[in-house]
Formats: sequence, structure tokens, C-alpha cells
Amino acid sequence: MSGPTLTVATEAIRANARRLRGQQELIAVVKADGFGLGATTMAGAARSAGAALLGVATLSEAVELLATGAADARVPVLAWLTDPDELAAALPALVELALPSRAHLAALLSALRRAPGAGGVRRVHLFVDTGMSRDGCPPADWPALCAAARSAERAGLITVVGVMGHLGCADPGSVDHDLAKHRFAAAVARARRAGLRPRRCHLAATAACLDAPGTRHDAVRVGAGLAGIDPSGQERLTPVARLSAPVVQVRRALAGALVGYGTGTRLSAPTWLGLLPIGYADGLPRTASGRGEVVIAGRRRPLLGAISMDQVVVDLGGAPVPVGTEATVFGAPGAPTLRDWADWAGTIEHDVLTGIGRRVRRVAVDHLAGDSPLSQQEAA
Repeated sequence: MSGPTLTVATEAIRANARRLRGQQELIAVVKADGFGLGATTMAGAARSAGAALLGVATLSEAVELLATGAADARVPVLAWLTDPDELAAALPALVELALPSRAHLAALLSALRRAPGAGGVRRVHLFVDTGMSRDGCPPADWPALCAAARSAERAGLITVVGVMGHLGCADPGSVDHDLAKHRFAAAVARARRAGLRPRRCHLAATAACLDAPGTRHDAVRVGAGLAGIDPSGQERLTPVARLSAPVVQVRRALAGALVGYGTGTRLSAPTWLGLLPIGYADGLPRTASGRGEVVIAGRRRPLLGAISMDQVVVDLGGAPVPVGTEATVFGAPGAPTLRDWADWAGTIEHDVLTGIGRRVRRVAVDHLAGDSPLSQQEAA
């Protein structure tokens, strides 16, 4: 009897990649340990579906991908959440960098001048803020960043291979969406007037790929969609993951018995209870207490009491099940979906999936359904 397991279907990741890629290049976003699925597992599946580049938030994530071989000279990795101090250090040459300010560019150039010839000319993407007031270069500072980047190109230190932005709203026709599209197009035009020749201009993430085809440009930057998340809730993508846990204890409880912490859950009638070794430290949102369900022996069963850090109690009803029986938390036919759990918790699917803890074993298979997956291995 194994503990909680997250089973990841690599063919589903590939199917989603092919669906979302379209005619553009695919930048496969595998940040946050591949949205909780395992970064190397997601990267490998995306590469086999034709990904041209991997994307991560942090430099440490990029370095880890290089160390495992998930990123290489054929499919390098782009990191976009950095600070100037990080860029002042020596960086692996295969990491492409997003630069949101002249301070970031200056720090990188300083490091490159101290180590001339180290790793060759650095490939960078200039990152423009299209209206989120979060990351990216403010439009007012963009001309100066482009001019400084062009000067660094002439000096042989960098080459600007991309311009990137991020959409805060992917709804076509909304004021914010239209403004972001305009700002990005203007930023690309300004970069080209400065003499830059970026070959990958990328704005669209999963939601825009599905609903705003006019934002695709040269490449699409997809992460949640690879994991099977359709932000619109229309379920147009293939589910990728199944979360399960065994029943480790079964007991008979009488009417009036208290279940779990606090005094809010008392049984109104006798029932059988099952204990699952999975809790909020493993990714079950505590805010789903009193609403969450699992499937055991083909039937939906409600959770009782508060979700604890390491365990949760299930109402089995009038009949027990054998210890070791698998409970499906999400991802199987008839079981709750990832979106169900997000709704019960009052959050989004991304939050639930990336919150699955390190104690949960990751297993990669070709398919979630079928008599015998073609291959199976522990997910990295």
C-alpha cells in the first residue's frame, strides 16, 4: 500500500501542447516544478511535442533544468523573474534572460565585461509591462531600454532574441485586453526602430491561446494549459493528473461522535469512517473542509470535519471498505475535478495543483486511462 500519489499522463501534456501551439513556436512554461507535476516530466513531454524553449520564473529553476538535462543547447531555458544582484553573478550560457529594466541590463553587462568571452554572446528578451503594473518595463522607460540594449548588441555583449509581455486579461474586446495588445505592438515596433531584430515576440499565455488568437505573434508561452487547466472553465484541454490516497484506517462511529478538530462536526447517525493519509500539507486546501469529496469504490464520499495537516476523514456510509482501498481525490471518471476542488476552496486550479506537497509521490505514465500504460516511471 503506497501513500498519496499524483499520477501524471505525459501523452495528455503532449496533446495539450499540440492543441495550444498552433502555427507558432511553443515556449513551454515549467515553473513551480512544472505546476506541481514535476518540471522534468513536463519539460520532457513538451519537448517531444515540439517545444522550442522552456520557460521558468527564477534563475534557480533554470539552473535545475540544465542540471537534469531537461534544457540544453537545442531547447534552452528562459528565466524572467530576476533581480540585478542575481544578474551580476556568472550565469550558465544556456539561460536566456528577460530584462525588464535598464538596471537589469546594466548588471548583466557588468558581469559580462568582467568575464569576456564566458559563454559567448548572451541571448536576452526585453520584457515590457503591457498594463499589469507588476513585472516588465513601464512603457515610458521602454525607448531607453531598447536603445541601451542596441548599444550592448553593437558592443558584442548581447543579442536581443525576443520581446515579451504578459496579459492581465485575455478577454477580447475588453478595455484592458485591447490596451495590452496595443502596448505590446507598440513596444515591438519601438524595438525594431531602435535597430533590434527579435525573432520571438511572445505575449499569449494559455487563456489567450484559447480565446484571443490575435495575441499569438511569433511564439506562445504556455504552462497551465500543458497541465490541463483551461482558465475559462470550458474544459477544452485534456486532464493530465490524478491525485489518489489509500484508506489506511476504517472504524465504526456512533451518532453524536465528534469528527476531527473543533466542535463543529458531530455525526447525526451511525456511520463508517475512513482515514486518508493526506491533508493540507499535501495539497488538500483546508478551506475545502466540509465541502470536499473523494471517490471510493466507485462512489462519491464526503469529507467530514476539518482537513488536518496530514490526514482527512471520509464518510463511508453504511458499509466499510478494506484498508488499502484507493480513494481518488481528483482526475478519474466520476471523481471530482481539479476545478471542483478549486471551487470548494474558493481559489483557482493553479493554486490547488501547485500546492500539492513534496510528500506526495509523483508517477509519470503515458495515459491515465487504459488497461496497461506503455511505460511508467517515478516522476522527477
